[in-house]
Amino acid sequence: MNEIRERVVVTEVGLRDGLQSIARIMPTEYKRRWIDAAYAAGVRHMEVASFVPAKLLPQMADAAEVIAHARRYADLHVSALVPNLKGAQHAIEAGAQRIVAPISVSVAHSLANVRKTPAAMLDAFAAMRELIDATARAGAPRVELIAGLSTVFGCTLQGAVPYADIAAIARGALQAGADVIALGDTTGEATPRQVGEVIERVRDVAGDRLRSLHFHDTRGLGLANTLVALRHGIREFDASLAGLGGCPHAPGATGNVNTEDLVFMLDSMGYDTGIDLALLLESRAVLAEALPGEPLYGYLARAGLPKQFADARRVASESAEHVASHS
Repeated sequence: MNEIRERVVVTEVGLRDGLQSIARIMPTEYKRRWIDAAYAAGVRHMEVASFVPAKLLPQMADAAEVIAHARRYADLHVSALVPNLKGAQHAIEAGAQRIVAPISVSVAHSLANVRKTPAAMLDAFAAMRELIDATARAGAPRVELIAGLSTVFGCTLQGAVPYADIAAIARGALQAGADVIALGDTTGEATPRQVGEVIERVRDVAGDRLRSLHFHDTRGLGLANTLVALRHGIREFDASLAGLGGCPHAPGATGNVNTEDLVFMLDSMGYDTGIDLALLLESRAVLAEALPGEPLYGYLARAGLPKQFADARRVASESAEHVASHS
């Protein structure tokens, strides 16, 4: 009898969050190859670009081209990050299915990142909601609007972020029309106890619209924080291949949770990610070729899959084939 495993969504954000934090610009052709390799490995959720002025972030100048390539895969969920209404318009025109708007809880970070206060960003978010609804009424596919709350667990510019402020921004985002609330550890300061407390505080406000978390591994607690989030019911997580990424306006906060290590942990716990680890590890070759000299992180890539894990997967596969042949 086949075991039914609970699904956990892993969204690959390296093409956006990973690349925006390094000086080198990855050629568009390599971005296409990265998408192809991730898809071949079973990744079905990707945040592939952000719509910001090319002069500010030249790494994202080809956002529309990258989204066009990703949309060639009918079952791939394609997200883009947008900081303002103009960016949302461009993302919709390019075919993004999900729009993530960064709303900092920290005033200092918000001003540095999007040059708006959190309150002004909520106003911009409400305008995005109106734009999405108007395009849907005109017959366009409905775009999911995600409030990406950032600096939730601390800010290198402001310091501590009060829980009351987090709840207030989450409430404001819901009132402005958020389909989803996502919590981001922008500066890599989250701790396991804090993660549980924040999730419960925001869930009191957002209920089941709190769906996703975005951790950084700056201080080595990315996977520990993920475990706590799992125990509090979260089933969607962002990650970046080879641990690329960080926030340009959060000094010292480099390093997203590594996709390969996250998938390995989830698989070993019995969750279903739909991702083939061997193929995922092979996809790192695209980064190594496109970004020579750029540090690529990851414990699994360094040590390899443990033998007992590979054997367990082989036995499970053989068992499934045996059941199928006798059904």
